[in-house]
Amino acid sequence: MIVSQRARALLKTLVVILSVAMPLTLTVTAADARVGGGFSSGSRGSRTFAPPPTTRTAPNAAQPMQRTITPNTTAPVNTANRGGFFNRGGLLGGLAAGFLGAGLFGMLFGNGLFGGLGGLSSILGLVIQLALIYFVVRLAMSWWANRNAPSYANNAPPPNPNAGQSYARTGFGFGAGSGSAPLEITPADYEVFERRLNEVQEAWSNEDMNRLHAIATPEMVSYMSQDLASNSSRGVINKVTNVKLLQGDLAEAWREGSTDYATVAMHFSLVDKTMERSSGRMIEGSDTPQEVTEIWTFVRRPGADWELSAIQQTS
Repeated sequence: MIVSQRARALLKTLVVILSVAMPLTLTVTAADARVGGGFSSGSRGSRTFAPPPTTRTAPNAAQPMQRTITPNTTAPVNTANRGGFFNRGGLLGGLAAGFLGAGLFGMLFGNGLFGGLGGLSSILGLVIQLALIYFVVRLAMSWWANRNAPSYANNAPPPNPNAGQSYARTGFGFGAGSGSAPLEITPADYEVFERRLNEVQEAWSNEDMNRLHAIATPEMVSYMSQDLASNSSRGVINKVTNVKLLQGDLAEAWREGSTDYATVAMHFSLVDKTMERSSGRMIEGSDTPQEVTEIWTFVRRPGADWELSAIQQTS
């Protein structure tokens, strides 16, 4: 009996750990090691939560910001959605609350964490249920994100149907953009954008914080600093080399007060490798170049040059 009780306690602990760790593990391993970590991060002024227009280079919509200091004032306030993950309305909230309730009641009545769900008695059964719950919740979260996606665009300025659709070459890897943007972007600006693409990757690879501060906003530097600290704690260093812009075009450009913004789609190749600090041994990535499409936003304040202010992934 004592052995059985100890086994049950260990099993409950294992299940709780797996239920929390499995989604986090999948999320981390899916992220890229390069600058930005595969996330959408930064700020685009008043358009931070308005998706930039699609372009020939990036025909798929940009993902909403996952890391930003800009408060979201575009989404309608709904008090029913406050209070955390399990208080969300609709399908997602119902599933999450149902899983949690069933698990808690199962533990209280000695049936195991998933006893309330009519669970299996074996560890294999528990793992299978965990996997099923994970994928159901992922589907529910996707449904929830799609349901709320229009809230980002409701208060966004009307998209320019011609944005990014004119492709006269600038000589710097970019198409010339629409030419009808509120803010004129010149060939010299495109030259800076392409140069920033290489400079940011180089400074990231060298962990050169002083250089990053010179070419990116404090917000973006803070995210890159966090990611570099995470690499350091793991005993690894990420090296991004052979960066080459393959295609790019302007999504939109605008002015807010005295501050200029330009969002450009960039399709580029790079070699992305993560090395063990102590030995220099490659543990992630490849020597084979890979191609990436991202949406980069740059900001220019009076008397200053363009700085990187956001990186967004494409869907």
